[in-house]
Amino acid sequence: MKLALTSAILPEMALDEVVHFLAANNIPGVEPMCWPVGSGDRRKFAGVTHIDVAKLNSGAVRDIRQMMSNAGVAITGLGYYPNPLTPDAEESRVVRAHLRKVVLAAEKLDVRIVNTFIGRDWHLPLADNWKRFRQVWRPLVQFAAGHGVSIAIENCPMRFTGDEWPGGKNLACSPAAWRQMFEEIDSPNFGLNLDPSHLVLQHIDAARVVDEFGGRIFHVHAKDLQVDADRLYEAGVLADDPKDWHTPKIPGQGQVPWGSFFQALRWVGYDGWVSIEIEDPAFKTLEERQEAVLKSRDFLRPLLAEPVSQ
Repeated sequence: MKLALTSAILPEMALDEVVHFLAANNIPGVEPMCWPVGSGDRRKFAGVTHIDVAKLNSGAVRDIRQMMSNAGVAITGLGYYPNPLTPDAEESRVVRAHLRKVVLAAEKLDVRIVNTFIGRDWHLPLADNWKRFRQVWRPLVQFAAGHGVSIAIENCPMRFTGDEWPGGKNLACSPAAWRQMFEEIDSPNFGLNLDPSHLVLQHIDAARVVDEFGGRIFHVHAKDLQVDADRLYEAGVLADDPKDWHTPKIPGQGQVPWGSFFQALRWVGYDGWVSIEIEDPAFKTLEERQEAVLKSRDFLRPLLAEPVSQ
């Protein structure tokens, strides 16, 4: 397994600055964000553009490849996390069209993974989303496969703000949903970008998930989560806003069982990228966020290097 950084936490830095920061600090991979420039998406950690796929001509491809080679940093996958199943038909059309551009950019850059969300119409029950899922995602997965690219779906439930209730904006957040996803679209180019912090939030056993879905794990996000027992007592797990009782943390400062998680990844033969994802609100300034990256690196590196138990 190799260590990387998901670039959304460094929006004020250009791609070359991010890459040089990683190279200088012995982090060999990056997942660059590829949102449309000026997309207007104001959701936290969204709307970040480190590669403008709409302008990725042959010269830009050459420059990016040269920069990455010179720095000794690899692109782990391209990241774009919208809601393709939104009930707004025009928004859905726009995000699906851009997702195809991200796939084409991955092909040009010889990157084999695009990380994204399935999406969801959050007004509807889960069962009522599957027809739309089939209509939208079958052609998207076929398109990606035709260009030698795999789609990796992050398991974030996306129900952290008022406009994401009651259902959340990503149906792919549980084992039952993943089983149905892979039954509906049985493609070797369709898998998971697994973030264990979202499993802690839902009281799902992370090692058991890896054991069942190991062959579908294409990419891993490394983020932690701290449950506040007093706030959970007051609000309950059905609080209108789960942020009432949990906080994203940097790896090692929350309740993800990292030892058993990495041990499970080894057992299933995962040897891909583990990308640090910083959403910890304790780190605000650019310097503090860079510090958070290095703290995460220092915590994770021994876990990647040696067999562990917990």
